[in-house]
Amino acid sequence: MTRTPETYDVVVIGGGPVGENAAGRVVRGGLSAALVEAQLVGGECSYWACVPSKALLRPGAAVEAARGVAGAAQAVTGRPDAAAALRRRDAFAAHWDDSGQAEWLAGAGVELLRGRARLTGPRQVEVTAGDGGVRRLAARHAVVLATGSRPVVPPVPGLADAPFWGTREATAAREVPGSLAVLGGGVSGTELAQAFARLGSRVTVVARSRLLGAFPRPAARLVADALEAEGVTVLEGRGTDRVRHGEDGIELVLDNGRTVCAERLLVSTGRRPALDGLGLEELGLDPAELQVDASGRVAGPQEQWLYAAGDAAGGPLLTHQGKYEARAVGDAVVARAAGRLGDSVPAWSPYASTADACAVPQVVFTDPAVASVGRSAEQARADGLEVDVVERDIDVAGASLHRDGYRGWARLVVDRRRRTIVGAFFAGPDVAELLHAATVAVACEVPVERLWHAVPVFPTISEVWLRLLEEYGL
Repeated sequence: MTRTPETYDVVVIGGGPVGENAAGRVVRGGLSAALVEAQLVGGECSYWACVPSKALLRPGAAVEAARGVAGAAQAVTGRPDAAAALRRRDAFAAHWDDSGQAEWLAGAGVELLRGRARLTGPRQVEVTAGDGGVRRLAARHAVVLATGSRPVVPPVPGLADAPFWGTREATAAREVPGSLAVLGGGVSGTELAQAFARLGSRVTVVARSRLLGAFPRPAARLVADALEAEGVTVLEGRGTDRVRHGEDGIELVLDNGRTVCAERLLVSTGRRPALDGLGLEELGLDPAELQVDASGRVAGPQEQWLYAAGDAAGGPLLTHQGKYEARAVGDAVVARAAGRLGDSVPAWSPYASTADACAVPQVVFTDPAVASVGRSAEQARADGLEVDVVERDIDVAGASLHRDGYRGWARLVVDRRRRTIVGAFFAGPDVAELLHAATVAVACEVPVERLWHAVPVFPTISEVWLRLLEEYGL
């Protein structure tokens, strides 16, 4: 006998921050929602990415901040306590117990279903629990894909046979290895390289291009210099020909014949949307080419009931941006269910993730940090804008007071016609705290003449805004 599906207004597949926000938003709008998750509620960010990696970085950053101020430096007598740092990381990862997150969902009115989900037809979802039991769900209005992303492992000969870490294993590590090789010079690889180096590992980073290649060269150079000053070996522009695994650990053979040996290998070479096994092909959709509109609605033959947000939608792979997209998706689903929203989605409305195209903020939480928002000069010109670029070292009084020998750098990209900032980039200790002001300026298209009247407090690092605007000619 065929069992009647359990019916909800919205079914959300994926219980990370994106799925939680989408489900919470539709319930807040008066609809019912079920959220399906096969692993831990809270997702990658809570247990294996953003939160634990920053917890691993913070002890070393705190020690180095003290070492950078005469008077405090004399009180620093050693390196961070690795065991204590790992215990603190465990606490921030809630000891990999998601009961608190599950309680939040229940309090928000979202029903949690544990299991693996698969689309079986229009608005139809099948959930297979760990014990093999199957539940059939039907969505009156929408199914939302919030399945996140998964690591991309390069096809390096020998790698598949080596016991390497991904970022999950690294952020959940139970001990600090004596030596660590990091394959990949992107954000996660660079952050974890510094975290483990400051906790006592001897670290080598192998980057196919340059370290932090997606960020401006002056900013990336400051980070590379800092890593090398701390004893990290940074090998840029190097490919890996093969990997060997033996009793003494891992050996990487590079394309110039050099070998890198380490107890542990961390592979951090990018991520891709986790859309495999969801049944998209049966709906006539190619998981590798999923297209969404500004409200997150998936384009295709599925009668416009399917949505995607966060990493699954193929946009910026950032938790905060995914949560922003989830809020837009949730509001759009509610508005369409009530007949208040059609196919056209106004830019900058609650139903559109407009900022994805022009105002995405990001921080690399190394020391020095790198913070950016908006478009580079090259991206802006590709979009048809005429831009001016102004940059300078961060050498204001507040920076010198913040840390002895402070080294920092800043750049603004200005739309010459509209005289608004379309991109901002900062590098230096604690520049993350400069970023939200820049994000407001970019997203709200504040004219530089008006920014001149936003007076930075003296003596703070934010005074660099005044210097940049003076250099621009105001």
